[in-house]
Amino acid sequence: MKNFPKKLQQKLDNRIADNALRQLVTQNNLVDFSSNDYLGFSINETLFKNTHQYLTENNLNKNGATGSRLLTGNHSLYKIVETQLSQCHNSENALLFNSGYDANLGFFSSVPQRGDIIFYDEYIHASIRDGITMSHAKAYKFKHNDIETLAQKCREQDKNNEDINIYVVTESVFSMDGDSPNLKALAILCAEHNYHLIIDEAHALGVFGTNGVGLVQALEIEQLVFARIVTFGKAMGCHGAAILGSTTLKNYLVNFSRTFIYTTGLPPHSVATIKTAYNELLQTKAITQLKQNIAFFKSEIEKNQLQRLFIDSNSAIQCCIITGNNTVKAIAKTIQENRFSVKPILSPTVPKGQERLRFCLHAYNSKKEISEVLSLLSTFV
Repeated sequence: MKNFPKKLQQKLDNRIADNALRQLVTQNNLVDFSSNDYLGFSINETLFKNTHQYLTENNLNKNGATGSRLLTGNHSLYKIVETQLSQCHNSENALLFNSGYDANLGFFSSVPQRGDIIFYDEYIHASIRDGITMSHAKAYKFKHNDIETLAQKCREQDKNNEDINIYVVTESVFSMDGDSPNLKALAILCAEHNYHLIIDEAHALGVFGTNGVGLVQALEIEQLVFARIVTFGKAMGCHGAAILGSTTLKNYLVNFSRTFIYTTGLPPHSVATIKTAYNELLQTKAITQLKQNIAFFKSEIEKNQLQRLFIDSNSAIQCCIITGNNTVKAIAKTIQENRFSVKPILSPTVPKGQERLRFCLHAYNSKKEISEVLSLLSTFV
C-alpha cells in the first residue's frame, strides 16, 4: 500500500526489531499443549450432535440472530440459557454477551461512574484494561495478588472521600501466570468496606469447583461478589460470555452497556451450544482427568528439576519463564519440531524479562505426552 502512515510503519518495524511481531498461523496436528480447550469440549461429538438435535426439535433453524437483542435478536433461547446459568452459578441473574472481551468492555465502560475509583491487579486481562480506559472513573493498579497493598490504597481513598464507589477487579485464574489471588480474603475485605468486587472467571470455569462451576463457588463467596464474568471460549469449547450478578445489575447493563446494546446478538446455534456444554459439564468425567493431568504435570516438573523456572500454579495453565523473545521463540520452535504445540509468550504481552513458554493442559493429554514434553524441555534450560 502506498503512503502507509510512517508512524504506523515505525511501530511495525519496532516489533520486528524486537522479534515480537504477531502473525496469524494455521492450526496444526501437533500434540496440543497450547489451546484453551481444557476439557476437549470443542471437539466433543456428543455435544455437537446434542446442539443440532436441540435446535431441530425446537424449530430454531436460523443462521443468525437478525439484529441486536433490543430489536429482533432476542430469540427465546436466551432466556432459557440465562436462567440455566443463574441456577448453575448460584447467581440472582445472568446476561449473555457475544464474547468475554465484549462483556468486560461493556461492564467497565458503563458501570463505574465519574468520581468512582477502580483498583485493578497489575496483570489483569487486556479486555478489562480497555474497558477501564473507556470509563470516566479513576483507575489505579495494585501489585499482583498483593491484598495488603490494595487494602491500604482503598483505606486512603475512604479517608479522602466518603461518597465514591470503589470497584476492585481481579481474575480467579490469571491467563498468563495460571496463579490465583487469595479470593476469600479479598472478598471479605471488600464486603467489610462495601467495595464492589468483580472477578473474571474465564480460566477457572470447567476447572475448579463442583462440576467445574468456578473458583468463586468452590470457595463459597459468590454472595460477596458484585459481578462475575464467565466466558465460554475456554473450557466450555464454544463462544460467548456472561456477566453474573443481581437483577438490578442486569437491567442496568441492558440499558447502558454499549457492547450489549449496539451489536447483533449471538445466533441460536451459539446459544444452544452454551446450553448443551453446560449440560455436558454436569456429567463429564473430563474434569477429574484434567485435575489428574495437572497433578502429574507438576510432579514431572519436580522430576525434571524445573521448579525454579515454573510459576506455581494449580490450574490448567503452567508457565515456564525463559527470558528474552529470541531465546523463548527458539526453544518453542524446537519443541514444535518435536511434535508438541507449545507457544511462546513474548513481551510486550508480558513484561520484558518475563517471557515464557505457556503450557495449557487438557483432559485428553496423556501422561506419556506430558512426560516427553517436559523431558525435552529439560534439555534446553
